[in-house]
Amino acid sequence: MKSQMTSHFCQEIKDLDRMQLAEWIASHGLSKFRNEQIQRWLWARRARSFDQMTDISKPTREMLDSHFTIAPPRISRVETSADGSRKYLFALKDGNTIETVLIPEKNHYTLCISTQVGCAMGCRFCLTGKSGLTRNLSKAEILDQVLGVLDELPGNAMPLTNIVLMGMGEPLANYENVRQAVDIMTDNRVGLQLSNRRVTLSTAGIVPRLKDLARDTKIRLAVSLNASDDQTRSYLMPVNRTYPIASLIAACTAYPLAPRDKITFEYILLKGVNDSPADAGRLADLLRPVKAKINLIPFNEHPGCDFKRPELHTIEAFQEVLLKRHYTSVIRWSKGADISAACGQLRGEH
Repeated sequence: MKSQMTSHFCQEIKDLDRMQLAEWIASHGLSKFRNEQIQRWLWARRARSFDQMTDISKPTREMLDSHFTIAPPRISRVETSADGSRKYLFALKDGNTIETVLIPEKNHYTLCISTQVGCAMGCRFCLTGKSGLTRNLSKAEILDQVLGVLDELPGNAMPLTNIVLMGMGEPLANYENVRQAVDIMTDNRVGLQLSNRRVTLSTAGIVPRLKDLARDTKIRLAVSLNASDDQTRSYLMPVNRTYPIASLIAACTAYPLAPRDKITFEYILLKGVNDSPADAGRLADLLRPVKAKINLIPFNEHPGCDFKRPELHTIEAFQEVLLKRHYTSVIRWSKGADISAACGQLRGEH
């Protein structure tokens, strides 16, 4: 058995990409097909030790064990909301923590996962960004959120079919690790076998990365917009000073979509800030060039924030403007607010 000291200096095998693992396999004189075998054990079969990889010879398993670790996901706390949502606090090896939210739907679960410890975007309405960015998550740390929750679900539970990269952090600011994680999520041979159409990445609008995302993945795109003019959006979202609305809409207009697909625009409604019928009309005009649908998210209030949620009649009047302009527009009432698991409330603290 591997000693604790040796284990401490071994690399986490789940952080290797396919090419890195292939190079290691070749350098140790192993057959190429071992790469796919190992990957399948790590992801599709969720192995927690090399001893579980029973179709790999014992000498090869021992060689892997002497060079790598398979660290299990560490869930340090689970909170359950009155609506059935569950918030998981994951403890990372360096002492940092992140939060992940499991959301029950009609006949399946959706999992909202994090991509960074903290966030550098500094959106005024979001609790996650209040303490800034600590670091990016590794590929393994992103995927361990899915693996850890799958391990927790009972065998008779509804299936976990949908993943949204909407938790802590800006996914496109951690692009390479996110891309590799998405590749594993949607791999039908050795990965988690999730449908591309059921994985959604939400971005505040890192415009240059949208072209990369379209090239490298086939997943769904959601854009956190939250305003229809630059002055308001720059106030709410500092990223708009670097990538103003015109450049973001141009990138979304050029974004390649399947014939029936649309980009989801997320619009958090803030009382007296962006919730008037005039705001709705400008939003409708702004999105006209894009194949768009609009999720309206009534603001989830949290301590220390001055913003308020609009009254229901204001929210519905805003939606009505969009519906009359022939947009698909849904009011998304966030789940898990009673355990600070709703949109914009994740913080990752004990």
